[in-house]
Amino acid sequence: MTPSVTVSRRGAERLKSGHPWIFRSDVVAAEAEPGDIVRVASERGKTLGWAYWSSASQIALRMLEGPGAPMPGDRELIAARIRAAAAYRDSLGIIGGAWRLVHGEADGLPATVVDRYGNGEGAWFVVQTLAQGSDRRLPLLVDALVEQFGPTGIIARNDPRVRTLEGLEPRVDVVYGEVPDRIVVEENGIRFGVDLRHGQKTGLFLDQRDNHAAAARYAQGQALDAFTYNGGFALNMARHASSVLALDISASAVEATAANAALNGLTNVEVREANVFDELRELESSGRRFDTITLDPPAFARNRASVERAVGGYKEINLRAIRLLRPGGHLITCSCSYNVSDTLFLEVVRSAAADARAAMWLVERRGQAADHPILLNAPETSYLKCLVLRRVG
Repeated sequence: MTPSVTVSRRGAERLKSGHPWIFRSDVVAAEAEPGDIVRVASERGKTLGWAYWSSASQIALRMLEGPGAPMPGDRELIAARIRAAAAYRDSLGIIGGAWRLVHGEADGLPATVVDRYGNGEGAWFVVQTLAQGSDRRLPLLVDALVEQFGPTGIIARNDPRVRTLEGLEPRVDVVYGEVPDRIVVEENGIRFGVDLRHGQKTGLFLDQRDNHAAAARYAQGQALDAFTYNGGFALNMARHASSVLALDISASAVEATAANAALNGLTNVEVREANVFDELRELESSGRRFDTITLDPPAFARNRASVERAVGGYKEINLRAIRLLRPGGHLITCSCSYNVSDTLFLEVVRSAAADARAAMWLVERRGQAADHPILLNAPETSYLKCLVLRRVG
């Protein structure tokens, strides 16, 4: 018997709008095991498509195919969608050793992330299977990657907390070949040491690659990089600025940034372990001023309930940064909080500029790198905001 799930009229309308998720509140009946590919049907029995089923998450269904498609075969579907994802990334002409190969729903493989890291010594994939359906098919995903690319090693970084919402155990496993403790890859001509087992996300913030390059184009004079992590913004700016001060509260981040600066022979980067909020106030009080400033904080709003508090945090750091910015200087400010919309983030920065009594140009509105495509009818896939501003008075 084919596993099936019946959804409400509201759920059917959601699918008709193009959104790939159905929430548990719109499930009328289910005859399926955790992680099954199920036939999704309306209350009248009409087939609406095929989806991964989760018995635990509030996201009960993640769509794979629409109406009219036959039930997808696991192995064939995964292999075909990886081929399509790879063809798109090839068309981007990405220069460097690290990029995203599979970006979940946008690439037709729900709750699946595949990042590729490579250098002259080998190529490694870091995968994440974040829902019951994708996790059950991890072996098929590994088989497809091995068959199509022949990598040196594959590691499953299945340690994000979101897996607990699916009833899945957080874990990290080498699932193919060999994966060293540390590799070195290149981004925009800068070399970075990467810890594929323990680094943030899958090792690097690959979604910021193009914004790092943009910051380098605007960098001049004395630069400040707040929330540096491993120096993504700082090191890209250091080739054009006279000096860069990089700040982070994490001792391991400070160590990583200093090591990456040394790896590239950059002697104009000072790395300081500090609470960024406190340090921005201290820098302002001491009279320090900068010609280029980047702000790339962690997600302040991880859910809707935390938006108000997050807005206060974004307002504080942008106000301090604008006050520290010399006329003619540029501020590159980011938010990776999906729950803080583009419009709200721009309003927060506008309010900060008003409080700082600074005239600012909005030079660019940017987002995530092109290898992290946005599914138009799924706003959740659009999360990264990046504004480039110039102080003119």
